[in-house]
Amino acid sequence: MSAILGVGGGIAAYKAAELARALMERGASVHVVMTAAAREFITPLTFAALTGNKVITGLFESNSPDATLSSAVEHIAVAQNNDILIVAPATADLLAKFAHGLADDFLSTLYLAFTGKVVLAPAMNTNMWQHPATAANLETLRRRGHLIIDPGDGLLACGTIGPGRLADPQQIADSALAALNTRDDLHGETILITAGPTQEPLDPVRFITNRSSGKMGFALAETAAARGAKVIL
Repeated sequence: MSAILGVGGGIAAYKAAELARALMERGASVHVVMTAAAREFITPLTFAALTGNKVITGLFESNSPDATLSSAVEHIAVAQNNDILIVAPATADLLAKFAHGLADDFLSTLYLAFTGKVVLAPAMNTNMWQHPATAANLETLRRRGHLIIDPGDGLLACGTIGPGRLADPQQIADSALAALNTRDDLHGETILITAGPTQEPLDPVRFITNRSSGKMGFALAETAAARGAKVIL
């Protein structure tokens, strides 16, 4: 298996080094793509030493003596020569770019050119994670069949306590491999899935409801989409 590991610019970027090693331990060849912001938290040299492969940090390297037409369209070659794209940490900025098709750096451009399995592991401040814009972007990406590995709860670098912490790298690696090996037996099927709490009116004022989080519905939607179905969530 050949994997692209996209590293976004957040404090959790250092955990991507552990994820790269976890993927390699599972037999993957790992090719790292870093955003400019990611380089503020961890150096490309770290990933080059871990993976033994070139680390890509930008669309254009005009000052490089090796700059050619081939290097200018490198994102296409990388997209075509790998089986899975894993982005961890997937920041709010990257989720928005992917959801809306904005391509202004190597990773976001690569995303648009990539046709294989996509796994996104978000990590961000709790308020950013819970913002309606982020929720809408995640729903868009789920409908495309991407696997979203939700962040965990805990004390974040910003000092707040809540959801937003990057999932365990070992869990991300296992989930990525499982997604890659998922069957395509639901191709051509359309599946309607409801998620979240329901309400049953008792009278014009009162109703019965439940505390459903919607996580089960989202998990079913991701699995169905990964197996080739068109999902209406």
